[in-house]
Amino acid sequence: RALSGPISIWNDHADIMAERDAGWVQIFFENGQESFDLTVCAFRIAEDKRVLLPVGVNLDGFILTHMIEPIEFMEQNEIKAFLPPYKPQMVLDPKKPVSMGPVGVPEVYMEAKKQYEQALWDSKAVVKEVLDAWGKHTGRKYSLVETGGKKKAKTVFVTMGSLGETAMTAIDNLNAAGQDVGQVRLRLWRPFPKEEMKKALKDAKKVIVIDRALSPGGVCGPVATEIRSLFYGAKDAPKIINIVAGLGGRDVSVKDFEEMYTQAKGNKIKDDYVIWGVKSNA
Repeated sequence: RALSGPISIWNDHADIMAERDAGWVQIFFENGQESFDLTVCAFRIAEDKRVLLPVGVNLDGFILTHMIEPIEFMEQNEIKAFLPPYKPQMVLDPKKPVSMGPVGVPEVYMEAKKQYEQALWDSKAVVKEVLDAWGKHTGRKYSLVETGGKKKAKTVFVTMGSLGETAMTAIDNLNAAGQDVGQVRLRLWRPFPKEEMKKALKDAKKVIVIDRALSPGGVCGPVATEIRSLFYGAKDAPKIINIVAGLGGRDVSVKDFEEMYTQAKGNKIKDDYVIWGVKSNA
C-alpha cells in the first residue's frame, strides 16, 4: 500500500521498498492465482534448512485484493503433499538453553552480516528449485524473470507486480501494429536475479523500467536503480528510461503504456526519469 502523507489506502510499492533491505527473500505477484500459488511456495522456501529466512510475499493491495477473477484453489491434501512436515530447525527448550540474537560486538558484527548476505544469495537456487517443483505439482510454471512480447525486441518494458498484465495488453497492441516491443517481468525482487535480468535484456537497445515507488531525493526509482547498476560500465549498454507510475493507486491504463512507448521512441523523455501522469496544477 501507499504510505502517508497524505493518507492513502490505495496501492503502490512504497511500503515494501521501505523494507527492501530487511534481508528477506521477496517475491512479487501479478494476479490472484500467483498470490495463492506463490504463498504456498513461500512456506517451502522459508522453511528449507538451506534458507531459514523470512519470505515476503507482495501483492498489490486494493488492486488484486479487490479484484474479481477466476482462481484455481487446491485441496488441503494437495497442499500438504507439496509442503514437507514442519520441523523447526531451531527451538527454545528450557532443558537445553541457548542464546538467540545476542549482542554483536564490532569484532563479529561484520562477519555475521556477511553470512546473512551469503545466505540470502544462496536462497536463489532454492527459490528456483521450489518453483520448478510447483510447476510439476500443479502444471503452473513460474520463473524468477519472465519475458513476453516480441523476441529480441529493441525496446523492452520492465515491470514488477500487477501492472505487468496491463503492459502485456499494450505490448500486444503495439506489436500487432508493427512495433518492436518486448517485456521483462520481474518476480523475484530479493535476492535480485541479476544473471537472469542481464540475459533477458541482452538484445535491448532501450529499456523502459516501470517503478511504483519514489525514492525521494534519489536519481531514479528502486527497480531502475538495480537495472542501471547491472549495466553500469558495460559495453553497448541499453538506454535506460525510468517511469514512476501508479503512485497512491493512480490508474495506469493500456493507453498509458502505449504513450510511454511512443514518447520513448520519439526521444520525448529527455532526462530518462519521469513521474508519469502528474497533473500540472498539483
